Amino acid sequence: MTDRHTPEKDSAEFAAEAGSLWRITFAPATWAGHFLLCYTLFATGCAKGWPVGTVRHGLIGMSVLALAVIALIGWRAYAQWSPRSTGRIVNPKGDAEDRHHFLGHAGFLLAVISFIGVVFVTLPLLLLEGCR
Repeated sequence: MTDRHTPEKDSAEFAAEAGSLWRITFAPATWAGHFLLCYTLFATGCAKGWPVGTVRHGLIGMSVLALAVIALIGWRAYAQWSPRSTGRIVNPKGDAEDRHHFLGHAGFLLAVISFIGVVFVTLPLLLLEGCR
């Protein structure tokens, strides 16, 4: 008997992966939010004459929090991908379990890119001195 896709089966598979689809967006959204927060608060602080050191320390704290959130998301995505337990880095068959692992793989890679993005957004806070 062949494995036919029915609307009920497709709907059940999509419902099972809905959480994975949302998790893929969390790391890039954290990066984007961090980017906007850093540049907006620092520009506002410079325009309004806030103490630069206080703004910088607050934003560095927010950067550490963003990195921790992204690392947690990446860890969960890596666990979903599970290349160590399955022994496979790629999943060529395309069945439901392979799609589940692929979404974990994609989430992990997006978390890595987002982590690097947060680090690069944080570098000016560490290297630049003031509002010039």
